[in-house]
Amino acid sequence: MNVNMPSADQISSVRGEGFFLNRDTGLFSARVVTKNGVLSADQMRVLTQAAQTYGNGTLTLTIRMNIEIPSIAFDDIRSFQELIGTVGLKSGGTGARVRPIVACKGSICIYGLIDTMRLATELYERFGEGYKDVVLPHKLKSALGGCPNNCAKPDTNDLGIVGQRVHHLNIENCRGCENCGMVLACPMKAASIIEDKISIDRDLCNNCGRCVESCYFDVVEGYTDCLKVFVGGRWGKTVRRGTPLDRLYSLEEIHDVMEKAILLYKSEGLPGERFGQTCERLGMIKVNELLDGDDLLDRKDTILNDSNK
Repeated sequence: MNVNMPSADQISSVRGEGFFLNRDTGLFSARVVTKNGVLSADQMRVLTQAAQTYGNGTLTLTIRMNIEIPSIAFDDIRSFQELIGTVGLKSGGTGARVRPIVACKGSICIYGLIDTMRLATELYERFGEGYKDVVLPHKLKSALGGCPNNCAKPDTNDLGIVGQRVHHLNIENCRGCENCGMVLACPMKAASIIEDKISIDRDLCNNCGRCVESCYFDVVEGYTDCLKVFVGGRWGKTVRRGTPLDRLYSLEEIHDVMEKAILLYKSEGLPGERFGQTCERLGMIKVNELLDGDDLLDRKDTILNDSNK
């Protein structure tokens, strides 16, 4: 079909809403946010309808677990948004803002230690939607992994969160079994029998929780599920592995940690600077201090209302 090339103002006006100009066509791709990588059958049905009605009948998957529908005319964008809105979907997830969160399938995976689908939804609704009008120095990407297998590659994101399971041991119950269940279960080879007692090398242990139910004599008396947080990761032209924060955080604490990270980036990041560069410039001692304290939350209103940032 014949399509008039949209103006520069038209292209700019919808980019922040998740619409990208397709090369040499005058048509747009719509990026549809999934919140946690999960879509219902009804949502998929409506997306298919939208692709057939306004696009070219195809849907593509992004590497960050969202959906893109190509070949949408500028004049059809509002009708497209209204249609997908009937099943609770929105276009977006672009620009120098908090981006949609990538989460692994830890909620149903046999190795998953936390409910990743639920937590990803909570974090996206609070920060992806709640902070959608907050302009940052650059994009802020987050990823959530349900266990140390790191399928979602959390430590290559600006903010990475990884499920952990820390066991509580009662060494007095250990009988020094020749075929120790904990030693056999440990994929990291962190568990060993030393002087007839179980010993855990904390430098090797990654808190995967595989050993929690493996002892035959109840050496593991319980466990705590928590989260390891990486900051400043990056994947692209420049690669930086995220730096782990000094301690583990509870499921209840992670909301505040993420909010502090956003506020830190908003207040201290330079224009065009990725979060990893901000962390390196400030130094991890300072970053840990700020993310573990309350100063950023106390200054939240001031930071968010600073028109110069």
